[in-house]
Amino acid sequence: MEDISYVVVFPNVFSKNKIPQLIINIKKILKIQNHKYQSVKQDGDVILVVANDPVFSSSAINLLFGIEKIAIARQVKNDFHKIVSEITAVSGNLLLKGEKFLIKVEGTSKGFFTKDIEIAATSSIIEKKANMGARPGTEENFDKLLYTYLTKKFGYVCIFLDKGQGGIPYESQNNNAICSVYDEISAIACFETIKQGFNSKIIICYRQKSELIYLVKMINQIIPRLVKQEIILEFYNLKINHIGIKNYLIFVNSVLEIMLHEAKLNNINHVTLALSPLIFSTNFIDYSLKRVFQKNRLPIIPLSGVDTNLFEEAKEIGIEKRISKLEKLFLIKSNQIHNFSINHVNCAIKSKKSITVKIGPNNVHDILDSLE
Repeated sequence: MEDISYVVVFPNVFSKNKIPQLIINIKKILKIQNHKYQSVKQDGDVILVVANDPVFSSSAINLLFGIEKIAIARQVKNDFHKIVSEITAVSGNLLLKGEKFLIKVEGTSKGFFTKDIEIAATSSIIEKKANMGARPGTEENFDKLLYTYLTKKFGYVCIFLDKGQGGIPYESQNNNAICSVYDEISAIACFETIKQGFNSKIIICYRQKSELIYLVKMINQIIPRLVKQEIILEFYNLKINHIGIKNYLIFVNSVLEIMLHEAKLNNINHVTLALSPLIFSTNFIDYSLKRVFQKNRLPIIPLSGVDTNLFEEAKEIGIEKRISKLEKLFLIKSNQIHNFSINHVNCAIKSKKSITVKIGPNNVHDILDSLE
């Protein structure tokens, strides 16, 4: 048994052909967050990270997209008896008295079936850890999962297992996109754009200064996913009344015009629309799509296939307490098209403030101080 604990990264099904990019992103995020590591390499279908501090390194890596799950594990040879022995040893540290456990073994077996290990390890734990009163559970009813993954040469017996973010690795699309954050739904759309692998330029549009604190807090949850040491954020003040659905729709259309202006200025081909057919009418969405095409850009609608998963994404960027406000957006009646005001858009473009943010623990205060 190796004394070292490894960070084992499991790419999801959409990232199996993008593992080199995921490895690049893992190295970048560890460097950005000052976590020392010895190596990041592929072992079969998983990525193996040898890090000085596996716990903090796994937390940093799990900010990335393209990951199904991430584990801290012990490495043993892919040998039946050694794997069973290691699962039994690890169980002694993980199981509490009287807990029901489930052993799950997946991957590549050599001369045996993974089910054989599950049965043998279950029997071994019952026999050798009898004083703990631990007993086997079922797929539907267990207290603790003891998970092991096998590659051709090694078995990884997990002492910690966490769910990943899904999506595909950042920048794997090899295309740029622009997105704007101006409320909860737009923040989720920006999050989803990054999750779909686009190199994303983020702008922030606001109507009142009182909105800035909350918008910046949402941005602070999103920008670590960009896997960059420094990020340029641009702020635009749209002086549009914040009361009423009509004004909200004018605001959304005005934000689109700012994005189209910046997309042309920065030679960005793709524009993210924070629109969903579940919330906005097809008339309103069609209008936005036509505007993007008229400006020779390509639209991205990352929320088009998202339904109740929207609330899970809201929790991920820290706005679960604002879900009630998010739900109010679902009641929008947007059959009528409310055009943008060119004067408002021109004034907002003139109000642009660019801020360079170095990723760190004080981003919110640094951004707000820079705006002052």
